[in-house]
Amino acid sequence: MNIYGDWGNILALTFRLENYGFQVVYQSVGLDQKLPNKSDLYFIGGGQDKEQILIFNDLIRKKEKLIDDVEDGVGLLAICGGYQLLGQSFLTGDGQTVDGIGIFDVKTVAPDSNVSSRCVGNLVIKSLVPGLVDTTLIGFENHSGQTEFISQDKSKPMGQTLIGFGNNLSAKYEGCYYKNAFGTYMHGSFLPKNPEFADHLIFQAVRRKAEKSEIHPQVYLDAIKNQVDDSIAIAAKQSLIERFTKELKK
Repeated sequence: MNIYGDWGNILALTFRLENYGFQVVYQSVGLDQKLPNKSDLYFIGGGQDKEQILIFNDLIRKKEKLIDDVEDGVGLLAICGGYQLLGQSFLTGDGQTVDGIGIFDVKTVAPDSNVSSRCVGNLVIKSLVPGLVDTTLIGFENHSGQTEFISQDKSKPMGQTLIGFGNNLSAKYEGCYYKNAFGTYMHGSFLPKNPEFADHLIFQAVRRKAEKSEIHPQVYLDAIKNQVDDSIAIAAKQSLIERFTKELKK
């Protein structure tokens, strides 16, 4: 699925990985296509209810490998509709229940199809992800689904909402994570706006390869040492946060 510029997340990852000296092999996976035998990162974009239902049965056939890979530490980023499908269940606005694949211990309910019930607008959160604690992340949300944690024993909130809604209209938490798998409502695209998070995904994947002796440990250390200069992107993000804060106070 791909909506609200989610393709930009793939471009951001590719650009950064190539700057760190890695050869990127990107493979899209369509309906009835098998997942690659080996992956270092998965990305699932957002989509509307119609698309989610369309790919649901196909995703179930990929469920076992996805879960095994996530348990083994493979990285994953799922946006909006992709995030919802990786939870335990999703109830659409017209009353149709879609069972998720259960990577995240959350459930999502769309109360109705009214625009007034949607979570829409700019989103700013304080990260709660280990290694990125207190990092400010930004994006744009537009979702009817209200996502709640069934339990936080396994999945944890990705961040605390500072501006916007996040998972639902009232909880003030956004997204969730389990191991190196992340689900979020942040469109926009998410990774170009948040280079720190892009690097977190990359370095976790590279470290995993080093720990499994698939690459020399020095490759991981060199990547950490030669991080991309993101000063302009981070300054631009700070400017946006200041603008969003001013708009909120009006």
